[in-house]
Amino acid sequence: MTAADHPAPLRVQIGAGEQRWEGWIPTGREELDLLDRATWAAWFGDCRADALLCEHVWEHLSEEQGRAAARVCFEFLNPGGFLRVAVPDAHFPDAEYQRTVQVGGPGPRDHPAADHQVVYDAARLAGVFTQAGFTVDLLEYCDAQGRFHYHGWDVDTGPIYRSLLLDHRNREGRLGFVSIVLDAKKPGQIPG
Repeated sequence: MTAADHPAPLRVQIGAGEQRWEGWIPTGREELDLLDRATWAAWFGDCRADALLCEHVWEHLSEEQGRAAARVCFEFLNPGGFLRVAVPDAHFPDAEYQRTVQVGGPGPRDHPAADHQVVYDAARLAGVFTQAGFTVDLLEYCDAQGRFHYHGWDVDTGPIYRSLLLDHRNREGRLGFVSIVLDAKKPGQIPG
């Protein structure tokens, strides 16, 4: 299937793995490889996405690769569209969390973090997207002092499981797992 096989609005989940969200088209590296523009050109054709969703993928790219991937996403978004991204947070003040998300992962090669290339802080991640032409709105992040910031966002516009509102580890006033969550918006208006 390609973008042309899906109704508007075109909302695409990048690197979905087993995760599925209603109203979002899940894709894997086979369909949309962030490091291979040709896969995007083949899948999208003349279509463009209204929204892209990418949870805990960018940390598996080097920062240089992340910048290149941001440019590809920018190209295949409609003007006015957005890319919602979540990654582990370098400033979340929990030693076990940091051990788990560290570059190279905490253990065996099959650990999900084994190929982490970078652990971002909010400013560094935002820079990856602003250099590609996006305007960035930080939705969730920890500052350099480890204080958590949440800027009320609507999960219905693009759910992120590893977030304040959805992650099962964040209950009863306790933060057990957070991410940097941002919206990278492409300037302009969505056609319509």
